[in-house]
Amino acid sequence: MNTLNPRRQAVLAIVVQEHIATAQPIGSKMVVEEYGLKVSPATIRNEMKALEEQGFLTHPHTSAGRVPTEEGYRYFVQHLLPDQPLTLDDQFTIQHLFHQVGRETDQWAQLAAAVLAHAAQMGALATPLRSDRCRFKHIELVEVRHGLVLLVLVLHQGIVRQQMLSLDFRVSQEELSQLSNLLNDLLAGLTAGEIEARGLALTEFGQQVVSMIQSVMEREDNPHNEQIYREGLSHILTQPEFLLAEDAQQLVSVLEQPPLLGSIFENVRQRDGVQILIGGDGRYEPLRSLSLVLSRYGAPDGASGVLGIVGPVRMHYGRTIPLVRYVSQMLSALVEQWYGA
Repeated sequence: MNTLNPRRQAVLAIVVQEHIATAQPIGSKMVVEEYGLKVSPATIRNEMKALEEQGFLTHPHTSAGRVPTEEGYRYFVQHLLPDQPLTLDDQFTIQHLFHQVGRETDQWAQLAAAVLAHAAQMGALATPLRSDRCRFKHIELVEVRHGLVLLVLVLHQGIVRQQMLSLDFRVSQEELSQLSNLLNDLLAGLTAGEIEARGLALTEFGQQVVSMIQSVMEREDNPHNEQIYREGLSHILTQPEFLLAEDAQQLVSVLEQPPLLGSIFENVRQRDGVQILIGGDGRYEPLRSLSLVLSRYGAPDGASGVLGIVGPVRMHYGRTIPLVRYVSQMLSALVEQWYGA
């Protein structure tokens, strides 16, 4: 990474911030006048030219103004962006929304995407908690009505799944509770494969319940079945970068590619903290016009999900990074609170 002297750092920061705000090329005269710099426009032009030669700025077409390159945005985010926490008002609002949904982990992911999209006025992505190899923790069987039973399956590290069982016979709530207690004892801590290997001697209905438990756990173990919640696409499409129909179509195509997003999410899961992909970082060509601000959430060594914000490279990183960091930290704390034992 090229090192920049203090003046060039200041000029780059101004150009990035102004371009994020206006989506227009930034000229030297504006930089001097708006920021009260005690140097001439000619001096700033020279600094801009030097920044362009170093790969941090470029000038579109015949415009005299400059815009940041992907490298310029990366330098800004890594070296010049102040590390500011989310405002207390934002924190309280987000906390209130999540505490309303209680322990429903699937709703956490869906709500996280909606909250991030609204707060950032950008697109947002979130996946529910998933483990590489899930383990049984607890089951509850609840009679909904005659012939219909709700199965609530809790896996380790906070994964909760619900399934409906349709029966052609009546089972009392007392019998359902007895079977739940028995299975909680027999299956504690087992994987789907270990449950199958046990060959449990149960009633026909008990075997039906165990088969459903195995089926749910096997789906959880399959990374290709990961649910991705998407919100805020309309916010991205209002940005100047996507006003042309072909650019908008490319954006939608990228966000509808589970293999591409799945590959990115798997990499994000390997590290803690906010991770930023600007223009695909040279690894993901379909993302060249986008930035993703992503973070893992969940148990430290257990089930995890990914959440984050997606938008044009000209993104308000000073807003999106604290948002993603706060929501991921809060969800990790909720996982520990509800399912850490």
